[in-house]
Amino acid sequence: MRKRRSFSQEFKIEAVRMVVKQGRDLFQVCEDLEIRPDMLRKWIRKFEDDGNHAFPGSGHLKPEDEEVRRLHREVERLRMERDILKKAVAICSGRRR
Repeated sequence: MRKRRSFSQEFKIEAVRMVVKQGRDLFQVCEDLEIRPDMLRKWIRKFEDDGNHAFPGSGHLKPEDEEVRRLHREVERLRMERDILKKAVAICSGRRR
């Protein structure tokens, strides 16, 4: 059983640039780097879609996804604060009667 290889963001970007920017043959680059052509094609598509943010790595998000995550956390915090304030108003208005 073979262990699955993992490649760094820099390795993937450099492999893509060899084909896209330098105009080298895809199959030759694959042979030189000992990777499969379908893998390099997939990397090229991702790079064309997202540029330098194409390969964020394990545990990292693209800047847009990180912003969405941050906004979701903020919305949840604001909802909790709103609920606390509603309860406080109900308690204060009930005591005055």
